[in-house]
Amino acid sequence: VQLQASGGGSVQAGDSLRLTCAASGRAIHSYGMGWFRQTPEKEREFVAGISWNSDATHYSDSAKGRFTISRDNANNTVSLQMTNLKPEDAAVYYCAASNIGTITAALLRGGDYRGQGTQVTVSS
Repeated sequence: VQLQASGGGSVQAGDSLRLTCAASGRAIHSYGMGWFRQTPEKEREFVAGISWNSDATHYSDSAKGRFTISRDNANNTVSLQMTNLKPEDAAVYYCAASNIGTITAALLRGGDYRGQGTQVTVSS
């Protein structure tokens, strides 16, 4: 499965952004999906995950209450709605897919497939 994130940009602190991950090559309806972010100074960081049927979601402490992950299996996409953005949210964001449909440790570690990212810049 190929994954491509889009929707990043340069915003000010307090603004919102919606990121979208488009999957191709395979239908993702049975995959657990997640969002991650990375900066040159930090290792890959888990942001949010969602189960195959959207019954379960999981967020990092920094994302909880501000970010919302969702998926549209019919359109093979996963989204991340980010609100009240902070300068420390600046990173390259990318999505990942796990062969197991539930939220597992494997997904939290990065999944089985990872795609190209999209840059998010937040100015104070």
